[in-house]
Amino acid sequence: MLQPMNAQHNDPAALAIEARGLTKRFGDTQALDGVDLSAPTGTILGVLGPNGAGKTTAVRVLATLLRADAGFARIGGHDVAKEAARVRQLIGLTGQYASVDEALSGTQNLVMIGRLLDLSGRAARARAKELLAWFDLSEAADRPARTYSGGMRRRLDLAASLVGRPAVVFLDEPTTGLDPAKREDMWDVVRAIVADGATVLLTTQYLEEADALADRITVIDRGRVIADDTPDALKRVVGGQTLSVRPADPARLHDAEGILLELTGAPVESPGAGVLRVAVGGDEALTAVVARLAAASITVTELSLHLPSLDEVFFSLTGRDEQPPAQPTDRLEVAA
Repeated sequence: MLQPMNAQHNDPAALAIEARGLTKRFGDTQALDGVDLSAPTGTILGVLGPNGAGKTTAVRVLATLLRADAGFARIGGHDVAKEAARVRQLIGLTGQYASVDEALSGTQNLVMIGRLLDLSGRAARARAKELLAWFDLSEAADRPARTYSGGMRRRLDLAASLVGRPAVVFLDEPTTGLDPAKREDMWDVVRAIVADGATVLLTTQYLEEADALADRITVIDRGRVIADDTPDALKRVVGGQTLSVRPADPARLHDAEGILLELTGAPVESPGAGVLRVAVGGDEALTAVVARLAAASITVTELSLHLPSLDEVFFSLTGRDEQPPAQPTDRLEVAA
């Protein structure tokens, strides 16, 4: 079980991440076209979009690995272009693919990074031991990283990004290539980092991942921000809530349908055998339906009230549910 570590953090009243009007072009490709991003300290900002949307480019600008053509960005109040060295002291970055040295052990990887960050040998070894324990890697600490499973490598990679106790952590599609169980393990890691007071910017193509983790979601498509709000608020983009009812006795389906129609005045759908769904305007509809079903002696095996999914939101915002071809944004230039 992962436990939060002690860390140093910024003023919680300040924005940990702030970007305004970021633009970046690669030849004929407009990777970023006026992107705004912001995240208060101690929160998770989910940056959501399909392949080629500009998510990784935005992270590289914020992490001082790319210079924006226009706009500005600050991390912990420090300008990423003018104070790049200071920004690099504040951040940790985990890319889409594990970047650890596979010939080195878990301990050796983390100690090496600690020494590169000017920790003493003793401090680097202590920090490595602490992180390996936190990420449940102590038993594999002395094994070469090439013997690690995919999930273990991702955890080691994330541990590497935390050696310097960063106030802001960038996770660029950290669960790419992981199976569902390992993805949920990584979600627990992300939650623990934030519980410890750090700020996380998480890019992902997985809608359920953003829904599960993010305090706020910014949706980027073709280099532009097309939505920015809380997960629940974004779900309301495609309408209100949906009430689902499954009578225990299929013979009472028609009676239940009549009750739903009378109370809501909205069309009642039957998306599956024995299930009824109807759009409702708010939470109060659930109470009214429960009372009427009970009065009619209709027992149910399913009764739920839910907002639309983020998949539906994305389709509503973009008018499509397929992913466009990836833009050529993989070039890497390091800002001075």
